[in-house]
Amino acid sequence: MAQPRWKLSAEVKALTRDAHRMRPCMSTRKNNLNRRPGIYISRIRHMSEMINNEPTRSDGRRSRPVRDQVIGRIADHLAARQPGHPLRVAVDGITAAGKTTLARALAAAVADRGRPAVHLSMDGFHHPRARRHRQGRDSAIGYYQDAYDFPAFARCVLAPLGPGGDRRYRSRIIDLAGDQAIDEPPVTAPADAILVVDGSFLQRHELAGLWDEVVFADTSFPVARRRGTRRDTQLFGSCAQAEHAFDNRYHAACRRYLAEVDPAAHATIVVGNDDLDHPLLRRLGVEHTDTGQMS
Repeated sequence: MAQPRWKLSAEVKALTRDAHRMRPCMSTRKNNLNRRPGIYISRIRHMSEMINNEPTRSDGRRSRPVRDQVIGRIADHLAARQPGHPLRVAVDGITAAGKTTLARALAAAVADRGRPAVHLSMDGFHHPRARRHRQGRDSAIGYYQDAYDFPAFARCVLAPLGPGGDRRYRSRIIDLAGDQAIDEPPVTAPADAILVVDGSFLQRHELAGLWDEVVFADTSFPVARRRGTRRDTQLFGSCAQAEHAFDNRYHAACRRYLAEVDPAAHATIVVGNDDLDHPLLRRLGVEHTDTGQMS
């Protein structure tokens, strides 16, 4: 039975590394020249063939079975929840952890399972620019304290979708690019809807007790920094400026959040998200109270 792809990929890398490490010995030990390298190369080729024997999609591209399986297991878990009101799911993580990508995939997967899905982003619940930058554009504490209007988000989204709520929510309160407040009419969610929200700092005290499930995208800082600076280079004008913003503002604030809240420990679902194609499902579900909220 074939091993999971992520394990094979790691073993191929290890074998390749070992083969390279043997090169100095090959030049001095001629007896090994015709023996050991061939074994390594044969094993690497064999496992590469197994890895490449993935199903292909109709467009000829390789499918991503590991990612699909992880998303599917989480979606099955969420779709099975029936709290008596829309299920409120946070997708939390540090900046550039892959939260939005994960949230979109989960929303699509639960919809495929017959549950109405609503995907929101905390981008629509930022404070105005003047409030966000009042402690300085590079301030980490300013980003942590002033970036998002959590009370408004709780009032406009989480409370009405929770127990006893009228299910009428607002999808955003600000046009982030234009820095303009928005007063859109509320939308009524189906009683069995699943709300998936991606954003940073979603387990802060302002939102405590208002989530039914929390998915934590557990991504290392070096990986997230590479993703984020590559994504935001054009926004900041250069890669150096993007790196400066991540080091001094975004990730500095995230380090404070991790230290104060320990969000991975309190999440009901934890996904190792360093490799977007091969996420690792590290935790799936905890005990819930009779109200459906996290205990």
